[in-house]
Amino acid sequence: MRTLCASTLIGEFFVIGFAGLVAMKTSGLSTGTVWTVSGIAMALCVLLCGMLSRPGAVQIGWALQIGLVLSGFVVTTMFVLGVVFAALWWASVHFGRKVDEAKARFAAASAASPDAA
Repeated sequence: MRTLCASTLIGEFFVIGFAGLVAMKTSGLSTGTVWTVSGIAMALCVLLCGMLSRPGAVQIGWALQIGLVLSGFVVTTMFVLGVVFAALWWASVHFGRKVDEAKARFAAASAASPDAA
């Protein structure tokens, strides 16, 4: 799960950065405000990559996805991109857990039969 979720978060890091550039030019917000909010979100993406194995990390990821969708009120395209990344986050968590479970079953089966090589 970690690999899939981290890949999604790194993709979001770049999208948030580019959305910040667009917001700086098209919104009425000050440059400082745009980069403060974008910078915090980008830092959260990177920090969350390292925290994915800890309790609550997936929930923080969901909060980030909600924030990404809500950023559509500043940059309209982010409504679509936020939904796309929320779907990617769901898929990363859902299928990542399935892969982790399959790996655990395989490891248990390999440990149970010592003659299997």
